[in-house]
Amino acid sequence: MSGTTWVYIMLGIYIIYCFYWGLKGYFTEKTSAGYAIAGRSIPFFAFLLAATAASFSGWTFIGHPGLIWRDGLAYAFASFYVLTIPITGAFFNKRVWILGKRYGFITPGDMYAYYFNSEPIRFLVVATAVLYSLFYSAVQLMASAALFHIIAGVPIAFGAIFMGFIVWFYVCTGGLKASTWVGVIQFVLLVGGIILLGFFVITAPAFGGWGKFSAAVAALDVKFLEVPRVIHWGLGAAPGETAWTAVMVLTYMFALMGIQSSPAFTMWTFGIKSPKPLAWQQAFMSTFVVGFALFFFTAFQGMGAKVLEVAGNPAFAGINQATVVPVLMKEFLPPFVLGIVFLGAIAAIHSTAAPYIGTGGSILLRDIYWRYIRNQQAGHAEQIWVNRVLATLLTIGALSIGLTSKAALVILGALATAFGFVMYVLLLGVIWGFRFPSIGAVLGVLGGMIAVFLTYKIWPRPLSMHAAFWGTATGLVIAYICRGFGIKDNEETIKRQNEVRAFLDDIDAPSESGKAWRKAMLFIVPVWYFFAIGPACILGNKAFSFSGFTPLWSWQITWWILGIIMMWALCFKAQMSTLSEDRIERMETEQMTVVKEA
Repeated sequence: MSGTTWVYIMLGIYIIYCFYWGLKGYFTEKTSAGYAIAGRSIPFFAFLLAATAASFSGWTFIGHPGLIWRDGLAYAFASFYVLTIPITGAFFNKRVWILGKRYGFITPGDMYAYYFNSEPIRFLVVATAVLYSLFYSAVQLMASAALFHIIAGVPIAFGAIFMGFIVWFYVCTGGLKASTWVGVIQFVLLVGGIILLGFFVITAPAFGGWGKFSAAVAALDVKFLEVPRVIHWGLGAAPGETAWTAVMVLTYMFALMGIQSSPAFTMWTFGIKSPKPLAWQQAFMSTFVVGFALFFFTAFQGMGAKVLEVAGNPAFAGINQATVVPVLMKEFLPPFVLGIVFLGAIAAIHSTAAPYIGTGGSILLRDIYWRYIRNQQAGHAEQIWVNRVLATLLTIGALSIGLTSKAALVILGALATAFGFVMYVLLLGVIWGFRFPSIGAVLGVLGGMIAVFLTYKIWPRPLSMHAAFWGTATGLVIAYICRGFGIKDNEETIKRQNEVRAFLDDIDAPSESGKAWRKAMLFIVPVWYFFAIGPACILGNKAFSFSGFTPLWSWQITWWILGIIMMWALCFKAQMSTLSEDRIERMETEQMTVVKEA
C-alpha cells in the first residue's frame, strides 16, 4: 500500500480512539468540576504521559527541526526546554495542587483572585488564557493542515477544519479527562514519531552512516555550528548573524518556561489525584525521554536537511522551516512508517491544541459566565453545556484566525508563551510569598503584558533578549515599585495571605535533608543555567567534542545529561515536587473550600 493509504488508515484508528474517550466522558462527567478539571481524579500514569505531551507541541515535531535547519546548532539550544519547561513545574506545581485541593479552586483565576483579594486579576488571567487558546491553538491547527496538505494533498482549509473537528469533538464531549487519556497515546506517538524519523534520516543511504554524516555536519559553514556572540548591544541580531546569541538562548528559554506557568497548565495541576506524578513527569518523562528525542533525533533531522541542501539534493532545493520535516518524511520513510510518523506529528499538534481549547472554555465559563453573568446560580448541567459552547467558539475563533491572519498568527502565537511567563509575577506571590500589594500584582501583570508586546513587535529583542524576559522583569519591577511607594493591602487581604502562607509552610515543610538540598540547589541551578544555556554557553563553540559530535553539539549533550541529574536532585532530593504520604492524606481532611461549584 502507498504511504498516503497508510496515513488514512492510521488517522482512522486515531480518530476512533479520540472519539471513544470523548463519548465516554460525555456519558460519565456530570459535574462542573468533573468536566473542567476531571473531578481532581487524573491518575498517575495518565498525567505522566499526557502532561508531557501537552508541554511539547506540534512545533516541537515540525518547527524545531526546521529552525535547526535554518539557524544551525546555535538554535538547537532550544532543545533545553525539556528542562526549562518542567523546571517551572518543579518551582510551583506541587504547591498549586495543594492550594487547589485545600481551597477548592477550579480555575487559576480563583486562586489568584482569592490570594490577592482582587477581581481585576481574574480578568487578566482570563485574557491570558483566551490569548493562549486562540492563537496557540491556531498555530497548531494550521500546522496540522499544512502537514496534511504536503503528505496527502488535502487542501489547507479543509485539512484545518477536519483536524479542528477531531480536537473539538473529544474536548467538547469529554472534558479534561478525555483530553488527558487521548494525551496518553499522543505522547507515545509524539516521541515515537520524532525518533523514527530521525533514525530513518541518519541511516539513509544518502548519508552513508554516522561517520560520513558527522563529517558532513562538521564541514558546514561555521555559522551553523557556533553561537555568534554573548550579547548584541542593539535590537535583535547583529547584521549578518543568527539571532541566537547566548542571552537570546537564555531568555528564549524563559519564554518556554511560560508553558507550565500558563493558566491551562495550572488547571491540569488542579485536576490530578495526587502530586505523586509531578516529580516523575518533570525529571524523567520530560527531561530524559523527550530530551533523548530532541538532542539527538530532531538534530539529526535539521542538520541532515542542511547537509542535503548544501550538497545540492534536488528534493531539498527551496525548502523552508515549515517544509523540512514533511520533505524528510516523504523522502526517507517507507509507506507504513510514513503513516506512523504522520500520526505522531498530528498527535503532537493535538496534544497542545486540545487542553488549551478545553481549559480556555472552562476559564471563560467559570470566571465570566458563571460568576458574573449567572451570579453563581447555574447548575452543573447548564455549566457543562455552556462550557461546550464556549470551547466551540474558541475552536471556531482559532480556525478563523489561522485561515485568515497568517502574519498576525505568527506574532500572536509567539507572544502566548511570553504572556504565560508573566504569570510568574502572580505565582511567585501566591506560591512562595513574594511580598507586593495586590494593586502591584495587577499593574505588574498588565505592565508585563504591555512590555512583552513592545519588545516583540515595536522594539524587537532589545540587547538580543527575548520579550519574555522584558515582560516578567517589567512586571516584577512595577509590583515592587508599588510596594516601595508604601501601598498596602487591607486587613482582610493580609489575613487571607497569612493563612495561606502558614498552611503552605506547615504542609510543605521540607525535611532536614530537603533543606540542605534546597540550599545547594540555590547555587547549582543558577550555575547550570549560566553554563548550559546562559552567557557561558558560548564556550561550547570550541570546548570539546566526542563520538563525532561537533563541539557545540557535544556541549549541549553534556549539559543535558548534567541537567537530568540536576532535575532529579531538585524534584526528589530537595523535595520540590514530592509530598509524603501522610501529608497527602492530611489534604483529604484539611480542606477549606472557598469556591462555590454550583
